[in-house]
Amino acid sequence: MAELHSGILLESGTNEIEIMEFTIDDNLYGINVAKVREIIMSAAVKVMPHAHPAVEGIFKPRDAVITVVDLPKYLGINKEKGAKDLFIITNFNKMFIAFRVHTVVGISRISWTDIHKPDKTVSGGSEGVATGIAQCGGDLVTILDFERIVAEIAPETTIQMDEIEQMGPRARSDEPIWIAEDSILLSKMIEDCLRKAGYANLRMFPNGQELWEGLNALPRERGIEKDVALVITDIEMPQMDGHRLTKLIKSDHRFQTIPLIIFSSLISEEMRIKGRQLGADEQMSKPEIGHLVDVMDHLLAEKKK
Repeated sequence: MAELHSGILLESGTNEIEIMEFTIDDNLYGINVAKVREIIMSAAVKVMPHAHPAVEGIFKPRDAVITVVDLPKYLGINKEKGAKDLFIITNFNKMFIAFRVHTVVGISRISWTDIHKPDKTVSGGSEGVATGIAQCGGDLVTILDFERIVAEIAPETTIQMDEIEQMGPRARSDEPIWIAEDSILLSKMIEDCLRKAGYANLRMFPNGQELWEGLNALPRERGIEKDVALVITDIEMPQMDGHRLTKLIKSDHRFQTIPLIIFSSLISEEMRIKGRQLGADEQMSKPEIGHLVDVMDHLLAEKKK
């Protein structure tokens, strides 16, 4: 077993990402290194009945039982499993999942500005699993939306409207909330849940860059709180990531008083330290949507004191 040790970019807010490149049937794909825990040779897997067709089953590399996803099969690539296949073991949304791939090519550090949203002919529109196309050296690499893949395979592990419904009746709030989230699926889930929670004045952005441009386009002659009461941001996003966005907002005297929440599948102790250094008011892991609403309520109430 080869455990992956990455500095995950020692300096925060640089708008850089480390991409692990891997192949499936000689096609190049990528995953954020921050999601990867280790790479191991593929192993025997215990088949689980009634599982999603792309779920191979489970295996136990050490003390933990881990679900294995046949990524080639999920992507519609019918190829025999090979003895030299690898398992990329990931950790996000507080879960460990192994993905079968054919080879691992290496790691590239690039700017988020080098990652572009694929058009609908490539991504499949709202149904697509390509979250970005990255230029890594001379290669174009398809960045997969692993959160979407897991949400489709195991819907119970992602954002749940039930958490909001269990809160019971809530008052309507017209406080303007700005949200940066690049995943089309998760953006829709977050918006639906927050509207159900009473937050009626939401403005959604597909990345940090567009939210930042929106802030800078606001009229300077009136108080910023009339336009933006609170910002929620993912971390992983093309063009500008959430850490860079947080750094820009919290280092600008016009915007630094806006409460900012980082809501990401990547929250770990290391990421929490980075977020605190950049000035985030709160940080929490997806898919805890009920916790997100509680924190929103608290931060907005504190502003009014």
